[in-house]
Amino acid sequence: QVQLVESGGGLVQAGGSLRLSCAASGNILSANTMGWFRQDPENKRELVASIFADLEGVYAESARGRFFIFRDNIRPSTVYLQMNDLSPEDTAVYVCNYVAGRREFWGQGTQVTVSS
Repeated sequence: QVQLVESGGGLVQAGGSLRLSCAASGNILSANTMGWFRQDPENKRELVASIFADLEGVYAESARGRFFIFRDNIRPSTVYLQMNDLSPEDTAVYVCNYVAGRREFWGQGTQVTVSS
């Protein structure tokens, strides 16, 4: 099992920034992909950004140039999503995801609300 603990959500004004963190623990494999998804009220999820091992991140078109995903240098099982220049369209529940081999786990999600 892998546990994912997210933090960093909250309320911010348009144009502001937030940093989300996701700490994975348990039976972790070093060759893993961790990422962030947005979840809408119908529980539909779309990828925001993901990172495999310590390679460069992969981003949704809406996130590219504004968001940056990276791993903690000391604790590589912790992944951050730096979100800049936020807009009300970024309002959603952000859910952390971990994938290694055939195993996939999800966090509980953290609410991000951007006011206009």
